[in-house]
Amino acid sequence: MEFADIFLQLLLTMDMTVRLSVVLLLACLAGLISERAGIFDIGLEGKMLIAAFFSAVAAYHTGNAWLGVLAGIAVSMLFSAIHGLASITYRGNQLISGVAINFLASGLTVVIGNAWYKQGGRTPTLVGDARFHEITLPFAEALQAVPILGPIYADVLSGHKPIVYIAFLTVPAVWWLLYRTRFGLRLRAVGENPASVDTAGVSVIRYRYAAVLLCGALCGIAGAYLSTSQAAGFGREMTAGRGFIALAALIFSKWRPFYALMACLLFGLLEAISNLYPNIDVFGVFEIPVQFTQALPYILTVVILAGFVGKAIPPKAGGEPYVKER
Repeated sequence: MEFADIFLQLLLTMDMTVRLSVVLLLACLAGLISERAGIFDIGLEGKMLIAAFFSAVAAYHTGNAWLGVLAGIAVSMLFSAIHGLASITYRGNQLISGVAINFLASGLTVVIGNAWYKQGGRTPTLVGDARFHEITLPFAEALQAVPILGPIYADVLSGHKPIVYIAFLTVPAVWWLLYRTRFGLRLRAVGENPASVDTAGVSVIRYRYAAVLLCGALCGIAGAYLSTSQAAGFGREMTAGRGFIALAALIFSKWRPFYALMACLLFGLLEAISNLYPNIDVFGVFEIPVQFTQALPYILTVVILAGFVGKAIPPKAGGEPYVKER
């Protein structure tokens, strides 16, 4: 294989890696904010799923993809408020609340979708402005002829849907929010030692609700991306376990935004490899079957959970309801 062919395959892999890592990245950052405040959220999957459905519904009926995103954010934040009500106000088990949200979203999307559109839970195909289209960055065509760097800029960095750029800009935004603002300092303190924060006159409940709602907003954007950008409508169970993979990436990244970016790109790379190279020939000796390459992201999830759970230290007050002392 010539260098030009190898470089082309590399560009394709990098481009697909970026596209496939977006959902994981947004969900991972959502879980990061929530868990930094001490609220574990297993319901990332469910919030993305319900957001994907209502984003597709709103975009289809209004013909506007951005209104679809807003609908996805709204319904995801509603589900986050339910999780907050159960785990913060009523001090319920956070893991059980998250699992319940996953089941609720899975059932509602199928039942409502089938009742409205009679397509087995699917929504009608989005066309025109009801779905997002690629954005060409400035000078992409002019720089296309520049060796190596030109094609990387034109084919990997340029030509993505708007939510892709929003997702990657969210990484430094979350870092700045957590580490350079008073809000972020207090939010992290709530996840580490809520009693001390409460003694200082800061409302633990208010900050935990704020974190949960921010988590819902990011999950809403992630779900909207699935149905209005990556696909042209909603499909049954289209999240395909990405919420749980995002949780594994969160543990792998040790609850840090830029590490989360690297972890999600790694998972995106594995999924890109499974899509582009289903049957990998190893030196002409044997062929790796497509089933194995498709399972690579999930295998890595199990490996990370088995090898890093004990080493990655979560926020000290994570998963524990706060009871104010009198």
